[in-house]
Amino acid sequence: RRITTLIIFNFQLQPNRTMTTTLPNKKHVINNKDLLALQSYITAKDSIQYDHLAQDTILLDFSHSNLKQKHIEIRFDKHATLEDLRQRIHRQTGTPPAFQNLTLKTAFNSLIAEIPAHTDNNRMLGYFNLESGCSVHCTDVDPHSGSRNGQYENVALVEKYRMSEEEYDKRSGTLRDWGKKQKAKDEKFTLARHAREHREMMDAKRQHKLGLELPKGFEYDCTGEVCRVKLDEVNNEGAPKKDEEVKEEVPGLESVEGVNVGARCEVQPGGRRGKVAFVGDVSEIGSGGCWVGVMFDEPVGKADGSVKGGKRYFEAQPGFGGFVRGKNVTVG
Repeated sequence: RRITTLIIFNFQLQPNRTMTTTLPNKKHVINNKDLLALQSYITAKDSIQYDHLAQDTILLDFSHSNLKQKHIEIRFDKHATLEDLRQRIHRQTGTPPAFQNLTLKTAFNSLIAEIPAHTDNNRMLGYFNLESGCSVHCTDVDPHSGSRNGQYENVALVEKYRMSEEEYDKRSGTLRDWGKKQKAKDEKFTLARHAREHREMMDAKRQHKLGLELPKGFEYDCTGEVCRVKLDEVNNEGAPKKDEEVKEEVPGLESVEGVNVGARCEVQPGGRRGKVAFVGDVSEIGSGGCWVGVMFDEPVGKADGSVKGGKRYFEAQPGFGGFVRGKNVTVG
């Protein structure tokens, strides 16, 4: 009623003035089907997003004249007073109630009311017809406000602590101190080499976790853990010398001694159990040598008894067979 009276009063003062209506900016037309589908998915429940709230509960959004941060969907009761709203804004932004000029707007950015700092604060929020989705903008009128000029948010205004190189060198337990200790143990040690070897080890463990073949230079130890193949000669970067070929020892019959076809066995890593289905040379896998073909009790293998090229060494269902080195097999 108050707003209607004000409009009529203005027209009476200026009867010859043409009434204009401000239309919202034309929305950008989206032609991309994927974006339209995404927009439809995101906005599908906009009309019912507040249906779960109690009848007297509303969710308001806060913004502040001196702050970039926004506080979304702060819960209020319609019977809460303007003083309660100001106190909540004080806790969220640091601006005392006496310095808050409030602007209330609808979800469509239409003005509801402007409330100066020194106003009767006993009115309830329901008096202003606030609904969920409405926004409250606080203009801080305190000339000495702590939030002015980015004091609460601009980290560039905070003096940073900087340590000199000499002071850092004197500290113990730092990365530089650890690197010096490693350098004393191994003259070829560098942080770059350590980082590369750590990354390679993590990649090898990831391959093991996925059930894939280990990268070159890695194998399983006697406990089934991934380990790096030890090389006697390495260059300064920790890689095998290019002019010297690293010879890999091919497991022979001694590696499968005591492993007989038909015996129950346990395979590492993982404690996988099954039956020995083949023992002998398999030239198609890796560097060849002796391998043990196992038919597992569960689908924890990666083969069906055949190798690349189609040659079959034993019969097993897909995923129930596998070829492993003798050192990873325990029979009994």
